[in-house]
Amino acid sequence: MRRTSARFTITAAAATALAATLALTGATGAGAAPDQQDVVAAAGPIGFGAGTTGGAGGATVTVTNASQFIAAVQRTDAVIVRVNGTISLSSMTKVASNKTVVGVGTAGRITGSGLNISEVSNVIIQNLTFTGSNDDAINVQYSSKVWIDHNDISGAYDGGVDIKRASTNITVSWNRCHDQDKNMLLGHSDSNSSEDTGKLKVTYDHNWFDGTNQRNPRVRFGNPVHVLNNYFGNVGSYGVAATENAGVLVEGNYFENTDDTYHLGEGSSDPGSLAAKNNHFVNSPAGQTGGSVAAIPYSYTADTASGVKSIVTAGAGVGKI
Repeated sequence: MRRTSARFTITAAAATALAATLALTGATGAGAAPDQQDVVAAAGPIGFGAGTTGGAGGATVTVTNASQFIAAVQRTDAVIVRVNGTISLSSMTKVASNKTVVGVGTAGRITGSGLNISEVSNVIIQNLTFTGSNDDAINVQYSSKVWIDHNDISGAYDGGVDIKRASTNITVSWNRCHDQDKNMLLGHSDSNSSEDTGKLKVTYDHNWFDGTNQRNPRVRFGNPVHVLNNYFGNVGSYGVAATENAGVLVEGNYFENTDDTYHLGEGSSDPGSLAAKNNHFVNSPAGQTGGSVAAIPYSYTADTASGVKSIVTAGAGVGKI
């Protein structure tokens, strides 16, 4: 089996334009009712997370500190939580079902620790800067209908976005990930097939893997998993790994300066299946494919791979919605 390299390449690049999915303007006080001019409905995610609505239809609350934030994201009703400022967390903070947690402009920041989406459904995490977590930036487990979109993720002690333990029907889109070693894990253990088989169905689309070292993503059991129209730039150890009966379609991505774009197996994990389609390579080789990947069960339109770098660097990250 292939062992993970110790190389870790970090790049810093600025994104510059607009990719509209949600518009938030004005300000709504804590506990106030939503205003149609303040919250404009998102177009919604594509892929497995389609239909995720978060806190739509509930109250809109603006928070500026950790105590307000924790109280808002743990309410039992549907809530749109607008984060205006830096929220410093000391431990992983659970987000309840039917929540949209969204940064205001470029001001929303989560630092110190991360968000735990556990045993819930219908959650949107959007337009937030995550930095310096003492654990994961975002952990998802035993949850469904989750949309992680247009965030900036860096410097987490463990994973950037880890999805595990029978979670499913999730879209991870338009995020910029940088200064991160273990980036996106899907399926935490080789021995968890009883929970994970038939689950872990995730769409990763239009993310900017900006010098992230490994796990972009690393997949167990999920079949199919769709890695669509992402930009891999200066990735250190490897891009995508399919292991332990996973089936991954790597489609329409732009790989640049990435020595190991995708492969089967990783570390002590057995090979899964991987199919590659219509990718674009710049100073990067085509990777390893094999096995059988289930058909993607939803309709979508893929961007032409050669244009993905410009599309993603213009639209991924915070302040681009």
